[in-house]
Amino acid sequence: MKSDTLVGGNMLQGIKVIEYATYMAAPGAGCILADWGAEVIKIEPPKGDPIRQFFASIGTDSTDNPVFDFDNRGKKSIVVDTSTEEGVEIVKKLAAEADVFLTNVRPGGLERSGLDYEALKAINPGLVYCTLTGYGLEGPDKDRPGFDIASFWSRAGLARLFPPKGSDPFPLRTAFGDHVTSIAASSAINAALVKKFRTGEGQLVEASLLRAGLYSVGSDLAIQLFFNKVASTKDRYSTNVPIMNFFQSKDEKWFTIVARQGNGDWAPICRAAGVPEMADDERLVSGKGRRANSREVVERLDAALNQMDMAEISERLDAEQIAWAPVQSLAEVAQDPQVYAAGGIQEMPSSSGGTFKTPGSPARFPGTDDGPSGPAPAMGEHTRETLASMGLSEADIDALYEKGIVK
Repeated sequence: MKSDTLVGGNMLQGIKVIEYATYMAAPGAGCILADWGAEVIKIEPPKGDPIRQFFASIGTDSTDNPVFDFDNRGKKSIVVDTSTEEGVEIVKKLAAEADVFLTNVRPGGLERSGLDYEALKAINPGLVYCTLTGYGLEGPDKDRPGFDIASFWSRAGLARLFPPKGSDPFPLRTAFGDHVTSIAASSAINAALVKKFRTGEGQLVEASLLRAGLYSVGSDLAIQLFFNKVASTKDRYSTNVPIMNFFQSKDEKWFTIVARQGNGDWAPICRAAGVPEMADDERLVSGKGRRANSREVVERLDAALNQMDMAEISERLDAEQIAWAPVQSLAEVAQDPQVYAAGGIQEMPSSSGGTFKTPGSPARFPGTDDGPSGPAPAMGEHTRETLASMGLSEADIDALYEKGIVK
């Protein structure tokens, strides 16, 4: 619930963002900015953002849409037909008074409509213009459609790297790559805003699903670039560091142990597992030895840990100061008190009154209320209000509605 503290810390209070975007990655960046206090005006096409139909498209009859609500909370929605000259002029007028223009329309389409960076920079030199694409603004694929399972997961190499060797590729979860890219885009926008307020100059910001995917797998990519090879993902019996692994308790709960660099955690892990004698096995005292005997190490720890329930394992690992965590389902995450303490789940205002739970933004500002500032808007809910704020008369606004240019 809301408190008397500042919403989102009001870190971006007074910042106006025009979001000319659909689907998830760019709206996700707009969501972060809205959570942190910016006014975000979402421009939707005449049929609305396709994600409004997310559940209908997968064959359910749900009238609620937590997926759309998550990425679009706290925004204003206007519907403008930008295939018309009058519609484009409305967007230009909004951009002329904005701090940020955020879009995921492909570069070619923006140029044809006169909403590309150079065109909007000419009318607002201080504009921070963020374009979020699948593959970037240059190169042969700059106008190729981009979705996270294609641009982020597959093209950036993650779909081949993640499955253990010999396994088939599998899809990533809903909008995972989109939201990694949302974080990158919102961070870059804020960096450009620092420049804007320091110098008065705007900035083109380029974020792409491909580049975000490459950065997210950057450690492995750095190894590939330096050594011209990278290790494949191993199953739990053949991993390079067998004590940094997943194990299961007697009550069938999975957990992960994180062994720090070197040999310092070897003996404590053995003690926690109730097999202190393993620490003295000359074949296993070094990382090289444990790697050479990886299956044996895992099987012996499995046999020991499978005799204890999770409560006992937890106490023993904590007593030895071993880093570990439960492997939780999302149902368990939703009940985890530490998730709430970290601000990972927030109460979101509902358009029908009351609140419901939703994921929090990726960072918080201690001492402030960092939850969503409002519900997701109905399609076109703020069209008339926004046009009036631009100085249009009621008669002019009515005429735009009659022509179907706005909704």
